Amino acid sequence: MKKGFDNDLYVSIQSEKIRERFSLFDKLYLEIGGKLFEDTHACRVLPGFEPDAKINMFLELKNDLEIIYCINAGDIERNKTRSDYGITYDTEILRLIDNSKKRGFSVNSVVITLYNNQPSVDKFIKRLERHKIKTYIHRFTKGYPTDIDTIVSEEGYGANPYIETTKPLVLVNAPGPGSGKLATCLSQLYHEHQRGINAGYAKFETFPVWDLPLKHPVNLAYEAATADLKDVNMIDPYHLEHYNKMAVNYNRDVETFPILKAILNKITGKDIYNSPTDMGVNMLAKAITNDNIICEAAKREIIRRYYQERCNYKLGLSNEDTIQKIKLLMNELEIDTNLLDTVEPALKKSNKVHRHVVSLKLPNGKIVTGKETELLSPASSVILNAIKEITKIPDEIDLLSESVLKPILKLRENSLSDYNKTLQLQEVLIALSICAVTNPIIQKALNNIQKLKDCDAHATYIISNGDLKTLKSLKINLTCEPVFLSDNID
Repeated sequence: MKKGFDNDLYVSIQSEKIRERFSLFDKLYLEIGGKLFEDTHACRVLPGFEPDAKINMFLELKNDLEIIYCINAGDIERNKTRSDYGITYDTEILRLIDNSKKRGFSVNSVVITLYNNQPSVDKFIKRLERHKIKTYIHRFTKGYPTDIDTIVSEEGYGANPYIETTKPLVLVNAPGPGSGKLATCLSQLYHEHQRGINAGYAKFETFPVWDLPLKHPVNLAYEAATADLKDVNMIDPYHLEHYNKMAVNYNRDVETFPILKAILNKITGKDIYNSPTDMGVNMLAKAITNDNIICEAAKREIIRRYYQERCNYKLGLSNEDTIQKIKLLMNELEIDTNLLDTVEPALKKSNKVHRHVVSLKLPNGKIVTGKETELLSPASSVILNAIKEITKIPDEIDLLSESVLKPILKLRENSLSDYNKTLQLQEVLIALSICAVTNPIIQKALNNIQKLKDCDAHATYIISNGDLKTLKSLKINLTCEPVFLSDNID
């Protein structure tokens, strides 16, 4: 993979910028936009960006910081899912806490925002408490968004419980957007200033990139990623007016800035920021080393989002407006689905063999395909073919014989709870692992599976459940046609 981004430079200059903002207050509440761990979107649009770049830049400060995680009660109730891993937001919160603690970070608590006595949320709170994780409940803020006097009072933010923090830097993160991070920060600022503590607020948001052009593919890729939220990038009018300088922000931050500015003034007694861009500490553009590579990667990401939303529409998870929004971005950049060179081979092979197919582009540029067979799912077939190709194993040699695969399938067919008619990828990988103990060729092929990281793949159907999770765990960039595997409704 050609790199267009210097991760080490980014960590260095971004850390310095955060330290600079940190020094302005006795305590800083830093809202972390996007993913604190494993920012896969940033990795895809910025080749060279490391998935844990954000959390790594806080390692030197970890003795001076603690983390608060927020989750919207409504997201728990409707089982909202993090698409890149296929896990629900409540499960993601637990994963984030575990990852934080393993790296030596102090996790303060979880805040349940917009709580409204939902039974499913109460169960989640009990689960957190049994893991000895402090939990706070925030309801809708009275007076929000127009009545500033009520918002900044004992009836507004004062009605929320005060989260006791002991470190001078508090990171506020969430599994996804709309989780109440900003409201949690502002509530805490109110309580801190009531206690005479000079607490401040800043925002560490990766996208959009304020000092890249408005229509730069990286910024348009952010619009595609948030099309379901109807986010729109725009020139920050407050920044332009105050500094006579162009800066890119997005509609929600621009629209809420007058309210946010008034709330901060009411809490602190002064204007801290002159524009929504001022709130941010984003130095990402300074680490771009090859804009052509970055632009190409961002365009491919927009196509991936287009396929994702078409599948979401088929599954009843989104509406047609989201698809149309991304299609307009594609038209604006004059790109189409052929930009992903895995699409055509999959469709051609599927039309030829009259079965579902998955195609995968190897690191050397060669595209291999895998079709559905009586024993294997298309995902299983393509991964077997891919590692055989990388290991230079002749096509006529099977890594796994029918004598190994058939007993596994027969065992599962006897289970009334399983409707899969072919072996899923995880089952095939387990079988390979067992056979590798006595077969060094299989072991060599299995070792090469890590080389599939960041490879593009395209399926002629919507891959779901086990195969989807396994492909994502291999860090493969998957797109799917909005077609069901079968006509069965179960």
